[in-house]
Amino acid sequence: MACLSPSQLQKFQEDGFLVLEGFLSADECVAMQQRIGELVADMDVPIHCRIEFSTQEEEQLRSQVGVRGSPANIPSLQGKKDYFLSSGDKIRFFFEKGVFDEKGNFLVPPEKSINKIGHALHAHDPVFRHVTHSPKVQALAKSLGLQMPVVVQSMYIFKQPHFGGEGELRTGHGVQRWQRVGAAAVSPHQDSTFLYTEPLGRVLGMWIALEDATLENGCLWFIPGSHTGGVSRRMVRAFAGLKLNTRFLGSEPVWDDSLFVPTPVQRGALILIHGEVVHKSEQNLSDRSRHAYTFHLMESLGTMWSLENWLQPTAELPFPPLYT
Repeated sequence: MACLSPSQLQKFQEDGFLVLEGFLSADECVAMQQRIGELVADMDVPIHCRIEFSTQEEEQLRSQVGVRGSPANIPSLQGKKDYFLSSGDKIRFFFEKGVFDEKGNFLVPPEKSINKIGHALHAHDPVFRHVTHSPKVQALAKSLGLQMPVVVQSMYIFKQPHFGGEGELRTGHGVQRWQRVGAAAVSPHQDSTFLYTEPLGRVLGMWIALEDATLENGCLWFIPGSHTGGVSRRMVRAFAGLKLNTRFLGSEPVWDDSLFVPTPVQRGALILIHGEVVHKSEQNLSDRSRHAYTFHLMESLGTMWSLENWLQPTAELPFPPLYT
């Protein structure tokens, strides 16, 4: 079982993150990658679903989004935004910037265009549900003192590689040229900006490397101890008339790059991430992807999930208990 030692628990409490190498076996990693390959092969991304999404305030909802099993017709921009805002209980496909032309056609092979898949793999896919609720994960959560943890979201992150040069994609619209420069950087942030609770300190991320995460392909970077200063910015639901949208409250500080510590890990490693620790990843300029599966837990005992969070439990999918 994956129980933390007293020294590991102390280090997590001091730093706000903790690396656990060898948490999953190579076979367990391969099983998740193979399952994602099947989902990607079956995805159907209508052109009218392709909008841009970003957690950056100035780029909110500007990356490309598609949905598996979605309604056939969403004509308005608001409808496209709803695809993100209602993705908490579904499996939906989110894409890198710059992978579509002005008409919404792919400029790169579809399987190379995906940024992530979220946000309910843990609920709707048996492979990811098995990993999320595995005895190892449950034992780890118990060793952290979580009494009634629930799973609030999950994501499969691709961190696409640098392609270099150009290529050709043959489609029904003819031969199209494409060029890529690798998955974009993820700027410094706190997960509780998007997953806010009262009191704070009740959200925990579990980030599992399904491929080696290196300095070259965009490993995570953390500011040790930055989880003790509260949350500097929040993304909240906002309404323009009857139209649901989001906006940011507060602003992200300009963090000194020298404060960040790189955290390269091998395939199968798990990184515990406190909801308030500041972290980032750099652009992937290598020729190797950096696949990861990540999910977030909330200690539900004595905790209020903010009704202003973009992600909300639904009647169809209340936040499922981790302990089963």
